[in-house]
Amino acid sequence: MFEHELEEKLDALLFASPSHRSIERLAGLLAPLPRRHQELVLHWAGVAAQTYAEIGYLIATLAPQVLTRLDEQDFAAWVIAGLDAYDKEGLRPAMETLRDLEGFIAVKEGRAFVRFAEIEPRLTRFVQGLAGRPLALKAGAYPWTDTETIYLPERLALGRSAEENRRLYQALAVLLWAQTHYGTFAIDLEAELARWPEREQALTWLAQLETVRLSACVERALPGLGRLLAEARGAWPAELAAALPELQAPDATVATSLRWLDHFMSAGAVPPAPSLHPRLDPATAWRVRNERIAREIATLRQALAALKSAAGGRAAAEESFTARRDDETGTVEILLAGEAVKLPDAAQAALHSLVLDLGALPPEALTPAGEGAWTPSEARGPGPQGVSERKADAYYDEWDYQRNAYRRGWCHVYEMPVKPGDGAFVRETRRRYAAFIAQLKRRFEAVRGEDRILGRQPEGEEIDLDALVEAVNDRKSGAEPSPRLFCRRMRNDRSLAAMFMVDMSGSTKGWVNDAEREALVMLCEALEALGDAYAIYGFSGWTRTRCDIYRIKGFDDRYDDAVRAAIDGIEAKDYTRMGVAIRHLTQLLAAQAARHKLLVMLSDGRPDDFGDEYRGTYGIEDTRRALLEARRQGIRSYCVTIDRHGQDYLKHMMGPAAFTVLDDVKKLPLKLADIYRRLTV
Repeated sequence: MFEHELEEKLDALLFASPSHRSIERLAGLLAPLPRRHQELVLHWAGVAAQTYAEIGYLIATLAPQVLTRLDEQDFAAWVIAGLDAYDKEGLRPAMETLRDLEGFIAVKEGRAFVRFAEIEPRLTRFVQGLAGRPLALKAGAYPWTDTETIYLPERLALGRSAEENRRLYQALAVLLWAQTHYGTFAIDLEAELARWPEREQALTWLAQLETVRLSACVERALPGLGRLLAEARGAWPAELAAALPELQAPDATVATSLRWLDHFMSAGAVPPAPSLHPRLDPATAWRVRNERIAREIATLRQALAALKSAAGGRAAAEESFTARRDDETGTVEILLAGEAVKLPDAAQAALHSLVLDLGALPPEALTPAGEGAWTPSEARGPGPQGVSERKADAYYDEWDYQRNAYRRGWCHVYEMPVKPGDGAFVRETRRRYAAFIAQLKRRFEAVRGEDRILGRQPEGEEIDLDALVEAVNDRKSGAEPSPRLFCRRMRNDRSLAAMFMVDMSGSTKGWVNDAEREALVMLCEALEALGDAYAIYGFSGWTRTRCDIYRIKGFDDRYDDAVRAAIDGIEAKDYTRMGVAIRHLTQLLAAQAARHKLLVMLSDGRPDDFGDEYRGTYGIEDTRRALLEARRQGIRSYCVTIDRHGQDYLKHMMGPAAFTVLDDVKKLPLKLADIYRRLTV
């Protein structure tokens, strides 16, 4: 069949598909197929479209690729597998089943396989416990790591059983963690490999040599995981026999692997076929590792500068910081004048990560920051006195419940940019929640289009039945009936501005941060249909002298790629000094020319800051006072939190009906939009 004939048939079959606009392109894909294959595709696309048009469209789209791997009988079985998945689990699993051609072929051939998505939750917890610091897991084309993320194949079918494949996933994750832990990227491997024209061959050799060395390291430190690696790989190839004793020695390093790489490459040896080893991307890993180390050194120096200035006085400024390591536990603590000092969570994590990367703290990490975000001050007085080289953008009073008075100009606010992300998280969220976002848009569009009906009017387009019944009864009883027997429709003119205040404290790191970003993406997509003015700001900080406000979307900003990149870049920072953030954002919200104004707070816990002063009752009372100040300006507030102990203080802080406590962070994305709709209808 020619393209125009296919277009006509596809148009009849898939007229209900949201992808109907692409029929012309689809006909072009099917035109080169033999006539019998075209008929086969049209038949099954039509069958599937009767269940769900979009499934039919996907089948027709994938058919040219699928028919190169499957015969006509297996093609029909592939379609039926997708339709069965729809019947049992819904649209998204059906689409994933159809796209997973390799998985279908593995099942058809009797090979057991495991998908990365099935083992990701458990394996993520395992790796983070093993690493002792955040180490993300993602699906990729092949196994490798950039030292911050471990990438594993979307599926494994190398083993004879599903359990064996799950253990292979675990073994790959252990080896990739070992690369980050035992110094594979401690030197610039890209420079070392530059002298070999056969770069891919050199990379293959180096990956196998490092697998030998790292397996020995794991076996010495964690014998159980060492046995797991041995089971997964089997015997070492004979070509590696000469290198084994040196690579497996306790003092072997990546330099040992490089010496043997020189030996094998100089001899022109061909690397053996690997049984199990991850790949290397030295350039990316070297760059990511160095960027992380630089960030962590800056974080630690910033913390030390604030601690030194908080100690106050010139004498403290003359003291130097030292580090002490506990050989039994492997922990490191920082000392000032011989006494251990408490670091904020972010700085403590940076300290731990530096020790893992470098084995010891570099001297510059123990030098408090000079020029930059934080510098010492000789000012004396209550509270920490760390100040910034840059003048604060605003100063706010803070309520001291013990004094029953404000501390004037106490908090220093800095408006900070959000380092934009690459947009991948937002794109994935929009894809994952596409169906729910579409549903939200429909609900919000319905809210926007609702008319308000005014009853008991002297004139109008419709009769008010309630008023008419009353008038009839009045006449029967001899009373004078009311002439107001009509109802009139008035356009529901919304005039609302909403401010979303996002907790970016260190405790939101991980799932909470992901849930916040997912919730914001879904809400923004839906709010665009509603037309309300809205803004998004994050907040964090460290002590009263550094209260950071992060602009993600202002009221005048369009929801465009720049805002999406800012949402993507939201990350956990330091502490949760809420009162000052509420006061600053209340000012921005109060300036909006809207009749109704709403402040929505997303948080994972109670007000908190470095040191003991703001924690507990002080912070709760200050936040409560800031909310009362907002209420006097006509601003309603509502808090959505995942703090399971929130019932203990939120009723007092927010009011009895102005908060929601979620028992599971995963509910936040779906719950927030629903809460907003109920608050603004």
